[in-house]
Amino acid sequence: MKLQDTLSNSEKELVTTQKIRIYLCGVTVYDESHIGHARTIIVFDVLRRYLESKGIDINFIQNFTDVDDKIINRAESEGKTAEEISTLYIEHYFSDFDALNVKRATNYPKATEHISDIMEFIQKLIDKNIAYTSKNGVYFSVSRFPEYGKLSKKKIDELQSGARIQVDEAKKDPLDFALWKFSEIEPTWDSPWGKGRPGWHIECSAMSIKYLGNNFDIHGGGRDLIFPHHENEIAQSESFTENQFAKIWMHVGMVTIKGEKMSKSLGNIKSIKHVLDNWGPNVIRLFCLSGHYSKPIDYSEELLQENLTKWRQVETCYYELIHADSSETNDIEKIIKRASKEFDEALESDFNTHLALSAFFKIVKETNKIAAENSIGRTDVEKITPEFERMLDILGLNIPKISQDKKKEIDSLILTREEARKEKQFDKADQIRGKINAMNIELVDHKGKTIWIKKEKIKSDDKK
Repeated sequence: MKLQDTLSNSEKELVTTQKIRIYLCGVTVYDESHIGHARTIIVFDVLRRYLESKGIDINFIQNFTDVDDKIINRAESEGKTAEEISTLYIEHYFSDFDALNVKRATNYPKATEHISDIMEFIQKLIDKNIAYTSKNGVYFSVSRFPEYGKLSKKKIDELQSGARIQVDEAKKDPLDFALWKFSEIEPTWDSPWGKGRPGWHIECSAMSIKYLGNNFDIHGGGRDLIFPHHENEIAQSESFTENQFAKIWMHVGMVTIKGEKMSKSLGNIKSIKHVLDNWGPNVIRLFCLSGHYSKPIDYSEELLQENLTKWRQVETCYYELIHADSSETNDIEKIIKRASKEFDEALESDFNTHLALSAFFKIVKETNKIAAENSIGRTDVEKITPEFERMLDILGLNIPKISQDKKKEIDSLILTREEARKEKQFDKADQIRGKINAMNIELVDHKGKTIWIKKEKIKSDDKK
């Protein structure tokens, strides 16, 4: 597998051993997670699922930033503690991402649970004369790390003259960044340098190295984290270990709305709860995987509607396979093998989920085509199902299963409806169809038989 490495600005081979170590920068828990967070986390969920499908053990670490100025400000405005705010939004996080069928990480370390690790990290940087104490806190000395800017491709001279650098007279250099901030506002911890709390960047360095070691396989996050967050992580981590920090830096493009970044000031943030309520988890996953992960993707109702139409094709495929009962057989081995090969090659060539989805839908469309011709047989099902289910699982798409009792109930209703139609009792047939529709069951009439499909309830369908 090759992945686009932001640091080298080239595709880099992921050396697959028995265990791959991945660190993904998680969310700062002061508000609801949004569709931008969902895209990054879903991309990494599919990467993990694909590697695991090849028998590779994944150590997947995703942190929670649960001490931050934004959390403190939110707590103050709501008359709550920072811990109450972070606990609430961590709960919401798991509710959202469990609903999106995202596999739980191996571990979800919190910054507040690793204060001693962070302090030890900072102290070592001070001992190496790479960090210093000022009246406002402890700062990392950027001039002591000559490679600063190598991830973002920014030059120190340009950064120093740039307006983005916050002025702080306590710093030796405008580029220096906080490792420890002195403060009396809770939450605070006693440290050898003074009472306060850690800076944002140091939290991820301390936790990633603690759980994954000095030189792990993949460090990921959204493209908005390249600078300053990941740039600063590299500087302090490689100064600490004197080793390469991560082998591959994988960054996911932003979700925009009408070409603009989501922001509270524009009022265009789409929370995960909002999109889940309106579109359901499978449509969201298809949307998030529909473009190349490294490029921006524009959120629109039209694009979600397109993905809903595709999802209905997947549901149809699943139920056509369940209901197939003929003795017909089709020459489909070549199509399945080719689609399987294209699917794997797409993911192994810089994780191109767009092309992988195209391969998946070749199987879906071919299955639906031969089913519509009433020529799909049990032999075909045995050939199609394993690959169809493999791809479904890797993509994290989930078709709700139906119990045998419920299947018998629906089959019985359909049989009764067919008998009513034969006897020209059309009112009775229509009443039964209405009862079936209320169960979110759609009937599909084929030549000589009728099958049913249990459709996922999508609120946006009701608005049309």
